[in-house]
Amino acid sequence: MRAVVFEQFHQFPALKDVERPTPGSGEVLLKVAGAGACHSDVSVYREFDAEHPGNIQPSFVLGHETAGWIEELGPGVTGLEKGSAHLVYGPTGCGHCRQCVQSRENYCENTATNPALAIGLGRDGGMAEYVCVPARNLVPLGEADPVAAAPLADAALTPYHAVRLAERSLAGGGRYALVIGLGGLGQIAVQILTALTGATVVATDTKPEAMERAAARGAVTVPGGEGQAERIRELTGGRGADAVFDFVGAAPTVELAKSSAGVGSTVVIVGIAGGTVEWNFYGTAYESALMSTYWGSIADLHDVAAMYRAGQIVPDVETFTMDEAPEAYRRLEAGELSGRAVVVPHS
Repeated sequence: MRAVVFEQFHQFPALKDVERPTPGSGEVLLKVAGAGACHSDVSVYREFDAEHPGNIQPSFVLGHETAGWIEELGPGVTGLEKGSAHLVYGPTGCGHCRQCVQSRENYCENTATNPALAIGLGRDGGMAEYVCVPARNLVPLGEADPVAAAPLADAALTPYHAVRLAERSLAGGGRYALVIGLGGLGQIAVQILTALTGATVVATDTKPEAMERAAARGAVTVPGGEGQAERIRELTGGRGADAVFDFVGAAPTVELAKSSAGVGSTVVIVGIAGGTVEWNFYGTAYESALMSTYWGSIADLHDVAAMYRAGQIVPDVETFTMDEAPEAYRRLEAGELSGRAVVVPHS
């Protein structure tokens, strides 16, 4: 079968023929319907090295956003139907620490010593015609389209978990939620906030076309540039946003998040651009909380799949054939995609 393989650090992945996998005990073989190309993949092959992080070692098939149909059941797997469509939960924790037994493998306490970080991050993922995954990592999609669902495994799961972290600050009437960065995750965050809260969603980005998409989904938009924080505060009646979600994570956006946050607010930094900001008693709103987040739990992904089936989440996707997979990654790196790139291996 064909697959996109990460072979060496600081080297572009290769499209090559590899052996079709066989499911082991407790696993299923999935016929891949779609696999999302994510910026995290680019970080793996462009920025990471053998020491950081230690459990993402080449070679392996990329693809941590995967959906498909059950092709074969491994030994010991029952209760699943061949041909049924499922979304794949990526994290593959140790299975026995305090976080894993709560189905929070994304926060596994033994990440540093696990053989892999996730499906598609340390072990073979879904950027292939077939992939083997643990049966417990499957989330049913029913009759919903599995191709467009693929990015939900990260691009919707991550913002969903972030929004849930800020529920306390968004409870009640007259609340404001600020979304900074309107790429794939930010666009879905606007939809999740609209569906789950009564908050007015304020969205900001430097790209007019991204803000137009957010506005079409009901957000009030503020363009980037000088006076950005002041305009956001004006929209909130001067008191600041009740919850802020930064999907960039660079120093200027983290500073914007802090400057736009109101009393009792929650600021969630989702983007991993490595920005830092000074956070002190006198320079921040009273009782405001700053937190990071990483991916989400498998229970969260079940909720995301339910929202997708209900039409509350509609991801922006651009599809590519397996032959076009390298081009998808090149366009992702160049910032030329308007939606999530999804490779459709059997198209």
